[in-house]
Amino acid sequence: MLKNKYIKLVVIAGAVILLDQFTKGLILRYLPFNNNLSVIDGFFNIVHIHNPGGAFGLMANLSPTLRSIIFLFISSLAVGLIFYFYKKTPAQYSLLAAAFALIFGGAIGNLIDRIRFGMVIDFLDFYIGDLHWPAFNIADSAISIGIGIFLYHLIFKQMPE
Repeated sequence: MLKNKYIKLVVIAGAVILLDQFTKGLILRYLPFNNNLSVIDGFFNIVHIHNPGGAFGLMANLSPTLRSIIFLFISSLAVGLIFYFYKKTPAQYSLLAAAFALIFGGAIGNLIDRIRFGMVIDFLDFYIGDLHWPAFNIADSAISIGIGIFLYHLIFKQMPE
């Protein structure tokens, strides 16, 4: 039987992965590529784009084969490191453990896309006028929230000894 600590990882990361893959599936099925649906005019659209690169399109111009090798390696390494950090986090640091579980789930969600498609499906598009934040997805959101919680612990010296 799994320890309570690992149940938290499975529940949080599993929820992120399921929600991420479900929403990406909806986008793939119902919104044609490069189209958008205005949700809040002048602020938020649902879009259907494919990001072959990393965060903010990093390395998108590399050859598809080289890019796939690099991102699959980096993603796999990140998943392993985050799992290690999660495993080493003491029980009294439950918020930090939740942060690592969010990052872990988000990394797996995007890794699934890279394995399936060689790129990541992004669909959340926030903007004001012509100023657009790069489109992102649920996995990216979970990673960002997890990193924010981790940075909070780091900055305020609430890290395990």
